[in-house]
Amino acid sequence: MWLAATLTRERPLCSIATYKMDDTPKLSYTSALVLQTISSGYSYGFDIMDVTGFPSGTVYPALRRLEQLELIKSSWEAERTAFLERRPARKYYTLTHEGKETLAKAIGRYTLFEQLVGSEKSKRR
Repeated sequence: MWLAATLTRERPLCSIATYKMDDTPKLSYTSALVLQTISSGYSYGFDIMDVTGFPSGTVYPALRRLEQLELIKSSWEAERTAFLERRPARKYYTLTHEGKETLAKAIGRYTLFEQLVGSEKSKRR
């Protein structure tokens, strides 16, 4: 009888208190730099690699993760454009609204990152 009463009584499966987690993704420095690069107008993979100095094995997985998190979106250019320029078609990336908000938080999180971003912008002028 005790077992039946114990099994029918509803209690939480876990005694650990649960708290509402902040659903804003915490970005690595690499992902934040890729977001900042896209925000600065560099919109396709090779361009991002050139600006950041990261290899393709770092940039493309970061781009896929950022797209899965819906912080960026992508679109392929028209094949005709690429054909006329005698190169493969490019996949262009843009920040979403969530991506812009997340980037702003990342800049606050990485204090040196803001200084690097500022120096990069002054170099391009």
